[in-house]
Amino acid sequence: MPGKEWTVDEQDQLLAEALKRDEPRLRSFIRKRVLDTADAEDVLQDVFYELIAAYRLMKPMEQVTAWLYRVARNRITDLFRRQKAVSLNDPIADDDESLAFEDLLPTPDAGPDAIYARNLLLEALDAALDELPANQREVFVAHELLGRSFKELSEETGVSVNTLLARKRYAVLHLRERLQEMDERFGKK
Repeated sequence: MPGKEWTVDEQDQLLAEALKRDEPRLRSFIRKRVLDTADAEDVLQDVFYELIAAYRLMKPMEQVTAWLYRVARNRITDLFRRQKAVSLNDPIADDDESLAFEDLLPTPDAGPDAIYARNLLLEALDAALDELPANQREVFVAHELLGRSFKELSEETGVSVNTLLARKRYAVLHLRERLQEMDERFGKK
C-alpha cells in the first residue's frame, strides 16, 4: 500500500510473515553459494538484520522477497571479497604449534629414512588429490602447483573467481586433513 503509514505492530507482523515465508528458501539459496555452514548462517542473519533495520527506519518495501535476495547476493559477494585464497602451505590452525605442508615434508638431505618418509607423504598427497572432485583438483593443481592466477582460470573456464576460490578452499581443507592423518600416523611410531 503506497503511502500508508505502518504502525510498529503492523511492521512486526509484516516482518514475522516475511521471515516465516522466505527463510527456508533464502537459507537454501545462500547455502548453494556459501559452502561453509557458519558463513551461510552469518549471511542469513545479516540479511534479516538489514530487513529489520530497513523496517525500523520506516522504509517498508513492497517486494520483500526480491529485496531479501538482492541483499543476500550482496552479502555473499562481500563475504567472498573478504576471503583470501588458502594455500596448502598456510598453517593448519592459528596456534603457534601448527604445521604447514612444508613443515611435514622431511628434507631430502636428511638421509634415507627422511627420503622414504618424504616419498610416503608425497604419495599420500597424490592419493588425496585423486579423491577430490575433478573441479576442485583442477583448480588446486592450476593455482597451487602451476602458479596460475584465479583471474586467468576464470577467464579460461568461464567460472567466477569466487567459485574457484571456494573450490580451492575445499580442496585444501581435504588435503590438510589427509596430511594431518599421515602426520599423526608417523608421530605415533
